[in-house]
Amino acid sequence: MATKIRLQRRGRKSYAFYSIVIADVRAPRDGKFTEKIGTYNPNTNPATVDLKFDRALYWVEAGAQPTDTVRNILSNEGVYLMKHLRGGVRRVLLMRLPLRLNSRLGRATSRRGSRLSKQRRLLTLKLLLLLVWTLRRKLMKRSLRK
Repeated sequence: MATKIRLQRRGRKSYAFYSIVIADVRAPRDGKFTEKIGTYNPNTNPATVDLKFDRALYWVEAGAQPTDTVRNILSNEGVYLMKHLRGGVRRVLLMRLPLRLNSRLGRATSRRGSRLSKQRRLLTLKLLLLLVWTLRRKLMKRSLRK
């Protein structure tokens, strides 16, 4: 089943309010949907977005195609950054697979040598940036609520 992440219109005339939903490609705009992952209110200044971050990330990684507006919303919320960072973590974890235990030395060695340690440093840096980014995002949300 091909899925899309798109907006579903709600609200009265001249006051649009949108739900961010996962829907089948063949379903009508305001019709049947699989899951509701958030809301988008363009009437406030700035526009209000309430998003289930983990579910949005799951659907993006599962291959659901967002519409242009939803792609911008997810990008601003950091879903695509997290997808990028998690993809990098997966690649580094896959690079660990060629490790083999050297029985004479009693420690793990790699066929790739020092390249693995560079990858571990990059992984550490990415995780540190991810941590800083999430903390900054939480602080900004708190400051906007006050």
